Amino acid sequence: MSLGKPPRLDQVFQKYDPPVYFVTLCTNRRRQLVANDAVHSAVVEYGCEAARRGIALGRYVILPDHIHLFVAGDVDFDLGIWVRGLKRVVAAAASGGRGQLENPVRAGLVTSPDEWPYQGEVVPIDHG
Repeated sequence: MSLGKPPRLDQVFQKYDPPVYFVTLCTNRRRQLVANDAVHSAVVEYGCEAARRGIALGRYVILPDHIHLFVAGDVDFDLGIWVRGLKRVVAAAASGGRGQLENPVRAGLVTSPDEWPYQGEVVPIDHG
């Protein structure tokens, strides 16, 4: 181990075949949105679905404004695609399935997205 590295770092980031990735996802503007039961359930469900496809969601921690996790897949594993999917399910869980439809609020037109009259849902689309 070289000087300046924390203990056991060489063990954590050793070469794996295939590699193990350490990922951090942060909320926009570090808003405290993700440390809740809905997001936790969504992360676990996404991890279980991934496991059925040979992708391992390892140790993770969900904090109010960010998530840390380890993930590994087979040789064809595309980390970018997997992370985009995880972000989608986390965003849906954090927003109660409504998505981030905050534009009317940011524009000062209403105080809550639900107050905006020009929105709706014609056919419910499953976010799973």
